[in-house]
Amino acid sequence: MGSMKVTLCAGAALAAALCAPAALAADGGGVSVSPAAPAPGTDVTLRVPHCTEKTAVAVSAAFESDVRLSLAAEDGALVGSSRVRSSVTAGAYAVQVTCGDRAREGTITVDEKRRASGRPTAHASPVAPVDAGGGGTAALAATGHGEQARSEAPGTAHTLTGLVLAGIAAVAVALRSVRSRSRGTD
Repeated sequence: MGSMKVTLCAGAALAAALCAPAALAADGGGVSVSPAAPAPGTDVTLRVPHCTEKTAVAVSAAFESDVRLSLAAEDGALVGSSRVRSSVTAGAYAVQVTCGDRAREGTITVDEKRRASGRPTAHASPVAPVDAGGGGTAALAATGHGEQARSEAPGTAHTLTGLVLAGIAAVAVALRSVRSRSRGTD
């Protein structure tokens, strides 16, 4: 009977030792991805509970770019969003987050059978530089017309307008100086 107790105690200790890592992982040790089995091109949300840091970065080959995680006010978990690459093939992909001095891991399973919604949505993070700038001159620069407009010299109309404006300015200065002299002698 004594050996039966030892055998049962040893079995219970072995089971506890084997189940402890699984219990730690289920107790906020990993990374959760929602939805767990998205289609290519789908937006996903990541959660990392019980992290000692206020920000972190999640990395996976399935995502278009690295995911910046920040602290959620309601429960203290780190949360972030990304999009699954549209060119990714079906399968399981590791998601890794360095949280303080500990590395957290999770899995995302891409399912090609599920389709992303037909509605286009904004990317969770920038994926390409924005084609901006130039304003109204962008069309001229793109077509090459801007070079022609810059190479032409001012014409006769521009010259006459400049001379008239210079004459008006000279007359205004002369009248002002005459007025100031007449006031100064009185």
